[in-house]
Amino acid sequence: MRSVCKRGSGMILPFLIVFSKLIVGRENVQGKGLFAKQLIRKGETIFVERPLVAAQFLWNALYRYRACDHCLRALEKAEENAQRLTGKPGQVLPYPELCPVKKDLHQNCPHCQAVYCSAECRLAAADQYHRVLCAGPSQDDPLHPLNKLQEAWRSVHYPPETASIMLMARMVATVKQAKDKDRWIRLFSQFCNKTANEEEEIVHKLLGDKFKGQLELLRRLFTDALYEDALSQWFTPDGFRSLFALVGTNGQGIGTSSLSQWVHACDALELKPRDREQLDTFTDQLYKDIEAATGEFLNCEGSGLFVLQSCCNHSCVPNAETSFPENNFLLHVTALEDIKPGEEICISYLDCCQRERSRHSRHKILRENYLFVCSCPKCLAEADEPNVTSEEEDDDEEEEGEPEDAELGDEMTDV
Repeated sequence: MRSVCKRGSGMILPFLIVFSKLIVGRENVQGKGLFAKQLIRKGETIFVERPLVAAQFLWNALYRYRACDHCLRALEKAEENAQRLTGKPGQVLPYPELCPVKKDLHQNCPHCQAVYCSAECRLAAADQYHRVLCAGPSQDDPLHPLNKLQEAWRSVHYPPETASIMLMARMVATVKQAKDKDRWIRLFSQFCNKTANEEEEIVHKLLGDKFKGQLELLRRLFTDALYEDALSQWFTPDGFRSLFALVGTNGQGIGTSSLSQWVHACDALELKPRDREQLDTFTDQLYKDIEAATGEFLNCEGSGLFVLQSCCNHSCVPNAETSFPENNFLLHVTALEDIKPGEEICISYLDCCQRERSRHSRHKILRENYLFVCSCPKCLAEADEPNVTSEEEDDDEEEEGEPEDAELGDEMTDV
């Protein structure tokens, strides 16, 4: 593998690790798209990409989900992670040697004490954006401009989080620190842009009914903390809304977990049947305890901007999927089936459960979050279905079914 990308623009991306003979990007009727250049086999890694910028979600960090401030690698030992998520300080994991976390490699920024998984990440952050964003000894000062910005963001964007104002801050800081500012501005300009009405819809979705007042407050704080002449357009009301919409539309969620890495390592162990059964039972109970204590918030979470991944169009029957198997921000796109030369590489913007819902429900989610109507093979095949959401279908079925069945369903769900 080598750092190379062939796209319609001809721009070389140093953030891409890719088998260059497998993919080529080109424009199509939908805009950008990725297409196979030669046969890609099921299970094959199509490309691995590093984001232009990434940032942990602010509430996620506040609630002690400890991640590398640059690559988002989980920093807790798997056992520490399990203890926090279960609320059991005495929780012990078998096979502790399978935990991938190496605390002896962790480093702090000497000025603000931001934590990194390695010297490489500390230096990479300092070289790209951290010198601008480092609060130094004022890291805990609530009156520091960046702290005021972050507190304002947390006050308007509660969990479950879908974006972070600090992703935008790192975009600005990257340009401020760069020797070649125009190069970075061109890189950020490659992401999908929306019309003014579409941008307003996206911002409304992210900030709620009072979004106009909240957006203006965030813009003022953002300007106070980060203004840069080379990016003056980003700090105007229209430009800030566009920047906000760019992050809201193109930001790719990133999740990392040392516990998950430990579980995968346990799955790969060669064990006697009795030992395997005991380990599987232990792991199942562990996740039940975590669900009872923490719910669905298992991972260190954030988002990043990936140039090539953002070119992948959606399908409700995707032939590729994204993942973060290296427990950091490196995004892997893997083939779910054989992909023929010339065939478009599509991922799904919906999770597995959402893809099983009715066509009308899927379209509703995609319209609200991504502002488009899906015309994938599955949606075209279901075009004659009634325009009702899955919830409406479920309500009809419950009204027609026996009351006992409904009660049993509730009991099963509670269990």
